[in-house]
Amino acid sequence: MTSSTPETEASLRPAERPLEASIRTDFSAGTPSPMSYGDYLDLDRLLSAQHPRSSPEHHDEMLFIVQHQTSELWFKLVLHELIAARDLIAADDLAPALKCLARVKHIQRVLTEQWSVLATLTPREYSQFRGVLGNASGFQSFQYRAVEFVLGNKNAKMLPVFDADPAAHELLAGLLATPTLYDAFLHLVHRRGYPVPQDVLGRDVSQPWTFQPGLVPVFRVVYESQDAPWGLYEACESLVDLEDNFQAWRFRHLRTVQRTIGFRTGTGGSSGVDFLRRALDLTFFPELFAVRTEIGVPR
Repeated sequence: MTSSTPETEASLRPAERPLEASIRTDFSAGTPSPMSYGDYLDLDRLLSAQHPRSSPEHHDEMLFIVQHQTSELWFKLVLHELIAARDLIAADDLAPALKCLARVKHIQRVLTEQWSVLATLTPREYSQFRGVLGNASGFQSFQYRAVEFVLGNKNAKMLPVFDADPAAHELLAGLLATPTLYDAFLHLVHRRGYPVPQDVLGRDVSQPWTFQPGLVPVFRVVYESQDAPWGLYEACESLVDLEDNFQAWRFRHLRTVQRTIGFRTGTGGSSGVDFLRRALDLTFFPELFAVRTEIGVPR
């Protein structure tokens, strides 16, 4: 007869974890504070919002829908954090603003990695249900446009796309008319005593950002001077991180589309991959990249 060991005794136990007596299991109506996890997250509505249009339903359409719905939830949080960061910076409260930006950077990494999930959809599989999308396209994501507007890629010509959605149109029109995250930061830099040009401070914030050469020497002082406040330097690098992450997301988007539909026209009418490739030329904070050429160079 062999003696048992703790390992063999553990392997003979039922593969279940007993509930602790303190764990609540009754959420029936009439019980005190009956809110459950599902109630708090409104899971009944959230999990019933996937409506494949293919008939018979194609197995992979669920992946396509969940991927894009998940992205929209993350865009909602990114927008929430960016607007908070902008407003905190405008109120001279830089530290919590940087915390918001740090959170956004983590979300961006998740959004970029999500493309690897969609990339498991083969060209043949997608072609079998692509037709049911009609004219629906990520180009019409108002939250994505809102994120771009807050970061400086404003485009009034986008607003008519959302004429049929008053709430989306109102959001974008409001962001078009208000300062960007970068505008707020530049005003903060000015308040901290740096010579930000007046034409930059007084610019028409409804216009897309264009490269301002007068900002490069300002940022050079921030980067080269040991007396520059660490918060300003950290904020500059956080903005650079945001742009790098955004470009990584754009590139993964382009490559995923290319491997799935090649160079076909997009469902929303765009040229597809070529249209996405041109987005790689857009920039949010060009002066923060231009200054790197000047750092350490004799004046």
